[in-house]
Amino acid sequence: RASAARRAKMLHKLGFSGRNNKKTFKQVKNHKQGSKRDELSQYTLKTLGSGNMRGAVGLPQGEDENEWLAVNVVDFFNEVSLLYGIVAEEPMDESVPNGGFPEGFTYMWGEGLRAPIECTADEYVNHVMTWVEEQINDESVFPSDADAAFPRSFKETVKTVFKRLFRAFAIIYASRFQQMEALGAVAHLNTSFKHFIFFCLEFDLVGQRELQALSPIVQPLVKQFQDLA
Repeated sequence: RASAARRAKMLHKLGFSGRNNKKTFKQVKNHKQGSKRDELSQYTLKTLGSGNMRGAVGLPQGEDENEWLAVNVVDFFNEVSLLYGIVAEEPMDESVPNGGFPEGFTYMWGEGLRAPIECTADEYVNHVMTWVEEQINDESVFPSDADAAFPRSFKETVKTVFKRLFRAFAIIYASRFQQMEALGAVAHLNTSFKHFIFFCLEFDLVGQRELQALSPIVQPLVKQFQDLA
């Protein structure tokens, strides 16, 4: 069980602390200090610190589900940005199979295009992170005002975000795992991914077909999640 202190040490080791974004792939998105979303984000960290991963993903009593989803979109965006950022400047090992995509999968990018285009694994992650950042910055999609209503399509947007962040995780595991190992970052990668999968399972955000890309890793996590119910 990863404590908050252990997580903080790992973040510091990787060159990331608080509002410093030097080591992240995309600029860190901060919740407004003292806001409800900031409070919910801190609640997650405290619950994770207690070792209660299942409790860290469940909707806190009395809170709005859309607010909770919005908080976690930002927090997981920051996590993936951190994890990918520490290896993004290094070239991918040419011996990595399937071009860096998970075995049996090739991801294409089609957002805003007439037809999906082929791209490298690194290009795909860049497309994902740029797109998620655009969604977070769009007030019509992710309203920052506590009094503003979420759009009716918000949950579907969140599902797309999590599907694409899952694909970014899949590419990290498929193409960058040895580099993460060399940096001593695998423990943080695994803890972040477990938290991510638990959250996806709690709110049914990523389909089974997508999850099969990392089936050997995901299936034990699904069992752990179910055992903690």
